[in-house]
Amino acid sequence: MMYADEPIAVLCIVLIAGLPLALAGLALLNTGLGRSRSAAQSLLGALLAVSVSAVAFCILGFSFAGFQGMTSYSMVLGSARLDWIGGTGLFFSGLQWDGSLPGYAAAFEIFAVGLAALIPWGAGADRWRLRAIGLASVLIGGLLFPVFTHWVWGGGWLSALGASFQIGSGFLDPGGAATVQAFGGITALVVVWLLGPRSTKFSGSEAPRAIPGHHMIYVLFGCMLLLPGWLAFNLLGATLFAGTTPQLLVPVAINTLLCSAMALLAALFITRIRFGKPDASLCANGWVAGLVTSSAIAAYASPAAAMIAGALIGGALPWLVELLEVYGRVDDPSGAIAVHGIAGLWGLFALGFMGSFPPGQMLAQLIGIGTLLGLVLPFAYGCFWLVNKVFPFRTTPEGERLGMDLHELGAGAYPEFVIYGDDFLPR
Repeated sequence: MMYADEPIAVLCIVLIAGLPLALAGLALLNTGLGRSRSAAQSLLGALLAVSVSAVAFCILGFSFAGFQGMTSYSMVLGSARLDWIGGTGLFFSGLQWDGSLPGYAAAFEIFAVGLAALIPWGAGADRWRLRAIGLASVLIGGLLFPVFTHWVWGGGWLSALGASFQIGSGFLDPGGAATVQAFGGITALVVVWLLGPRSTKFSGSEAPRAIPGHHMIYVLFGCMLLLPGWLAFNLLGATLFAGTTPQLLVPVAINTLLCSAMALLAALFITRIRFGKPDASLCANGWVAGLVTSSAIAAYASPAAAMIAGALIGGALPWLVELLEVYGRVDDPSGAIAVHGIAGLWGLFALGFMGSFPPGQMLAQLIGIGTLLGLVLPFAYGCFWLVNKVFPFRTTPEGERLGMDLHELGAGAYPEFVIYGDDFLPR
């Protein structure tokens, strides 16, 4: 096993302490973009998703995820050996808490799986049952996230494309653009497909009805919390999975901020041109999309490249959200499919152009992207479809009308406010 020297060990511990800020920020952002009558259920569901996914990852997930050099299972393909799943013990029993890198990776991943579970929760806002997010989080934490994580972070076949097939340096994803962000966006798409839209969102062939987020302060404050949490994710991921030394982490932090800043500015500019005034929710989503893109490129890009990558995704985001909603008939209150899914894929693709890699790095990145879309997406859909057949994800029409707070918790988050205005709109 590789052991962290004292400066790296201290750095890892400090960064692990900052990871929960990303979870808190995303939970607040999801809540603010949903309806007021589902606000308490949204935040409780966020805590439930983080808790259940962490427990599932501890019991079973890490045994599948593993870490490079730990026990795993592989199959032979010609002259190459494809490492496809970890094989350590349950309850982290394969780990030695002795300062070796696998222990820090396990701590990193138990927070990363919580972030991955929060992404689809926002997409299913206002109609997804608490019981359902609990069951979905078991699947995410115990099976879906760990298997893909092993392929990318645990010494699996995607990370070994360079050694096994001389394809670049293998698939690279130091900050979780694939394992957390694109994976979360894909599961969000699956959830939205299974749930269907909110009852007042679409009416026949008419244009989708806007259902504004109820609390923009939550959204914008959530964005502010996301930045330090994301810095912790990117810096710790670069340390663990890209071998970045503490002396070289400063550019990673700078690139994280520059990428998100340019994405925000681009989204602000586009919405100002299109609508006459900046749109706060789309600007906030642009900021998050920039952070998501930085998860792929921050450890390898120059500051100029990080700014260009952020500006491109930020400028495209308002159009992507509109395309999904108008033409795809997708009701995604948090914008998770575009913000986490498409932005994550964009970052992974952009990484192929950056840094000094052996020939074939773009091909390695495309193989990783193809794996997400060709294997992870249908597998996640099949798992969620089966669970939905037994324990329906969607609440009843009456539950949606009352709001998830009253229906599932028995009390509203804002009992003194009028929170049913959109029910009186024509359908």
